[in-house]
Amino acid sequence: MWLLSVRHHSTPSRSHSWNSTTLMTVYVDDVRHRFGRMVMCHLWADTVQELHEFAARLGLKRQWFQCPPKASWEHYDISVGVKAKAIALGAVLTDKYGPLEHEARRRGDRQKLGLIASLPRRNLEQKTSGQLF
Repeated sequence: MWLLSVRHHSTPSRSHSWNSTTLMTVYVDDVRHRFGRMVMCHLWADTVQELHEFAARLGLKRQWFQCPPKASWEHYDISVGVKAKAIALGAVLTDKYGPLEHEARRRGDRQKLGLIASLPRRNLEQKTSGQLF
């Protein structure tokens, strides 16, 4: 499973929620979209509750949450600075296909998963100065 194969070696595989008794997994992708002078990427999680809890830890406003029908999936757009903070808090870094793969897995879309598996992957290790995320 690609999403889980790109974790930072010193980061726990699950991020602790506020009460420290429930564990969650959140993800950030390795895309760079310009929004004005900012450079943005995506933050999402296995559940909306996990996503909102983690977003609150990052200081994100709930009004920034994006979901259907205005967006094709449930996520936050975050700056690369917030992305670094999210990774430090345990978010899993994925490549640009991470959101597509996550949604395909959630929906059980085997055809899309097969297509994603055949796409070329970027080497995240090279982008992170030897640290594999």
